[in-house]
Amino acid sequence: MRQRISASLFAEKGQICCVSCSGHLASTNERWKKKVALSTIPVATLPGAGSNIESRVVLRRFSCPHCGRLLDTETALPEDPFLEDVVKV
Repeated sequence: MRQRISASLFAEKGQICCVSCSGHLASTNERWKKKVALSTIPVATLPGAGSNIESRVVLRRFSCPHCGRLLDTETALPEDPFLEDVVKV
C-alpha cells in the first residue's frame, strides 16, 4: 500500500520512492537524503538575496537521481549535517 510522506515522496513495501517516477530512493529505515542527488548554491547569489546574508550559507537541493524532480531543500552552513526526516510507516 502506497503511503504519502510529502509532496514529493511516498513509501511502499519498505522503500521511500519519488512521486514523479516511482524510483526507489532508500529503505524506510535509511537516511534518504544521503542516497539522492545533491546540489548546493550560496544563498547570497540567489535573486533577491539581501546584502547582509552570511556568505557561507548555502541552499541544498535534493533531487531524484532517476528523474531529476526536486524532492526537498534546506538552508545550512556547509559543515552542518542534513536535516533528517524520520520516516515511520
